[in-house]
Amino acid sequence: MGILVSLEDKEDFHSIKGSINMDINRLLDNPSKYLNKRDTYYFYCQQGSRSRRAVQILGVYGYNVVKVTL
Repeated sequence: MGILVSLEDKEDFHSIKGSINMDINRLLDNPSKYLNKRDTYYFYCQQGSRSRRAVQILGVYGYNVVKVTL
């Protein structure tokens, strides 16, 4: 099990039941404020570029992150 996270702008946020919305810039500036390394996070966005970027960067920092394609 894991946490489903949308990286879309708040205006564009299309909630999938149980998902949360995060601002990618705030997340990448201070990931330890928002994420726990013991949890798994599934990131998605409309075009895939934000989730791809987040997974690449956060994976290097040791977070369990997966890019999800909708």
